[in-house]
Amino acid sequence: MISSQTIQTSIDELKAITKVDLSVYDPTGMVVASTTSQDDIAGELISGFASSPADSQVIGQHHLLKILDEGELLYILVAKGMSDDVYMVGKIAVCQLQNLAIAYKERFDRNNFFQNLLLDNLLLVDIYNRAKKLHIEADVRRVVMILELNQEKDHSSVESVKSLFGGKSRDFITAVDEKSIIIVKELEEGEGYPEMDKLAHTIMDTLDLNKDGEDVHMAYGTIVNELKEVSRSYKEARMALDVGKIFFGDREVIAYSSLGIGRLIYQLPIPLCKMFIREIFDNKSPDDFDEETLVTIDKFFENSLNVSETSRQLYIHRNTLVYRLDKLQKSTGLDLRVFEDAITFKIALMVVRYMKYMETLEY
Repeated sequence: MISSQTIQTSIDELKAITKVDLSVYDPTGMVVASTTSQDDIAGELISGFASSPADSQVIGQHHLLKILDEGELLYILVAKGMSDDVYMVGKIAVCQLQNLAIAYKERFDRNNFFQNLLLDNLLLVDIYNRAKKLHIEADVRRVVMILELNQEKDHSSVESVKSLFGGKSRDFITAVDEKSIIIVKELEEGEGYPEMDKLAHTIMDTLDLNKDGEDVHMAYGTIVNELKEVSRSYKEARMALDVGKIFFGDREVIAYSSLGIGRLIYQLPIPLCKMFIREIFDNKSPDDFDEETLVTIDKFFENSLNVSETSRQLYIHRNTLVYRLDKLQKSTGLDLRVFEDAITFKIALMVVRYMKYMETLEY
């Protein structure tokens, strides 16, 4: 429904041009907007006209006209004066307000459509039928991006994001919860993942959302070619946010395609994870390792199991590093210098991190 402020602005502009006083009433006879403070016509006359089959009527010194949308009565317009020019101004006002109503309705319907599309609430036949009615192209490349705030978003945050897209009607910005801003981005010819990553960083930098230590993240899914696949890109972006918090906490922007093995671990049931950890570490846990051992392990993986480079970066002798790796092998049965054992150990550490994250969600 059009806001009363928008209606007021429209009829004020018409009066400034035509010098004709206009008033808009709802079907019950209540004033919605008016260019005059005088209420020259009774509400019961308005409601009586609203229930009549006529589209226009003259009562005293007033022209009454109905504002309809697909046969549904929205408002009654009253133009003050008896001349033919006043009637013409009234018809112009009706036409303008009806077009405004259609535009606002389409905007609402587009928002409703995309929200249901993202949440996978539409049948396939409904997707294409409604898209055609709303003038939304079906076969274009799109990607879903999610900007997650650590507090409830306000209206200015959404408007700031919209301003970055220059009001492009082909890109759609909405939300389905209190802390996320969702962008359904339509890609230009030649645009791909590098451009999407650059855009995500530009949004973060331009809005300066990580100021004051706020923990803000952005993620995007894979590029899809059809409208029906937009919900998949949204689910991927949502997963990327969660997986990014667990395994890539230092990244502001995370792509679904870069999640690697973390994406698989995230989908494992917790009982299976616990069983896996028991098999690898017996009754031990990576939490039992001292800080020196953990730093050594991280640096060894960071340097692709290269003993010389790891010892150099840790400022220790090569033999000292070998001693630490031997000690770790004795306690776990895994030799990190052997690729297969290193992979097992790395996965186990990621599984433990995932389990800890899931525990925090339970409290």
